[in-house]
Amino acid sequence: MDSITQDMRSKPSLVEYAIKHEVARASRKYNRGRSTIYSWKQKYDGTIESLANKSRRPHSHPNQHTVEELKRIENMRRRNPKLGLYELWSRLSARGYARHPVSLYRVMKRLGMYPKGAKEKKKRVSKPYELMQYPGQRVQVDVKHVPRSCIADGALGLYQYTAIDEYSRLRFLGAYEEISTYSSADFLRKLIAWYARRNIAVECVQTDNGSEFTNRLANGKRDIVTLFEWTAMEMGIRHKLIRPYTPRHNGKVERSHREDQKRFYSERRFYSLADFGGQLAAHQSRTNNIPMRPLKLLSPIQFLASSVPYGVQYV
Repeated sequence: MDSITQDMRSKPSLVEYAIKHEVARASRKYNRGRSTIYSWKQKYDGTIESLANKSRRPHSHPNQHTVEELKRIENMRRRNPKLGLYELWSRLSARGYARHPVSLYRVMKRLGMYPKGAKEKKKRVSKPYELMQYPGQRVQVDVKHVPRSCIADGALGLYQYTAIDEYSRLRFLGAYEEISTYSSADFLRKLIAWYARRNIAVECVQTDNGSEFTNRLANGKRDIVTLFEWTAMEMGIRHKLIRPYTPRHNGKVERSHREDQKRFYSERRFYSLADFGGQLAAHQSRTNNIPMRPLKLLSPIQFLASSVPYGVQYV
């Protein structure tokens, strides 16, 4: 017996009560059937193990594999250890084996011909992230879809464009009613000007592989430069793409979107693009003045005005 369940712990006291008094009285007190108590009373030898439930699994089945079939499977597997299930089944069928492949898999698993557990997934080891040395060295850009529950007009679609400086965590947000390479290019021009007014020269923008930024994953369009890429080249900004389907490489902007969902979108409602833009601007001002642990408990605004260094970041 592998373990003693809570139900098993109550059985000895029930049986002892039935022995001391009577089965009918024990049945009423413990809300158990009298036939069940009689059965336990007959099995009880003073130990809790004697009251354990026995397996009801049948010892045999009229359609179970015969000894000859099992021997044929073992011999075939021993001679061909690298064959797949269906190829093995095909060879056995050619020699008179008439079972379904699922039945073959089950019996092979029971005989230990397959590993019992799934292979342990190799743990990802985080590498030290490239440390930014000054503001504007690299800015992460991404788009967040505004939840439908926040929009009063069902026909209106709203999107939040986000840029975050990796060095200072200073964010710039943009409100748009469409997600396209045109909106992305417009946001790029605005973020360059916004950071420039704060004496930050943006050298590189990092995005995912969405069609609003690049045609890298678009079949038949990979060689076509998007308006966003053209604008970045025109302004002398390097455009860096992260590995496909790896959002953690854009981790800072992704994390900021989770915080936006929790602290902003969960309690706001927007009635137009102008209303959304006004509320988003106020939210941007607030988030840029919140102390952050990676910035030594300074806000992005305070961190830019100070000379406090920070350490290696991990993603």
